[in-house]
Amino acid sequence: MFTAITIRRNPDRLRYEVLDGDTVIGQAAYIDDGGTHRIFYHTVIDEDFGGQGLASRLAAQALDDTVAAGLKIVPVCPYIKKYLASHTQYAASVQVPTPALLGVLNSALTQRARR
Repeated sequence: MFTAITIRRNPDRLRYEVLDGDTVIGQAAYIDDGGTHRIFYHTVIDEDFGGQGLASRLAAQALDDTVAAGLKIVPVCPYIKKYLASHTQYAASVQVPTPALLGVLNSALTQRARR
């Protein structure tokens, strides 16, 4: 069972993390375009912790934080897309992925893979 579930933004790793105590058990990975967009491309919760609403809590905090920072949400991740479809309060802050934004994502991921 849970120790103490917390959610935090880890800007060094470009992700929001779900922690059980000090152990990362889930994440929502993103890339910022250096301007006004935060591109969410992957969300995962450790299968041992699935079905407990943690992905929803993670998405809510990540999206609330993104809006509070004045950034547009760019949903590439299937989970974030699904979450946004049923949480319309974010609609004004959502930017549909464009070829340019997908290019930013692809370039950033390629650079990370080379490290």
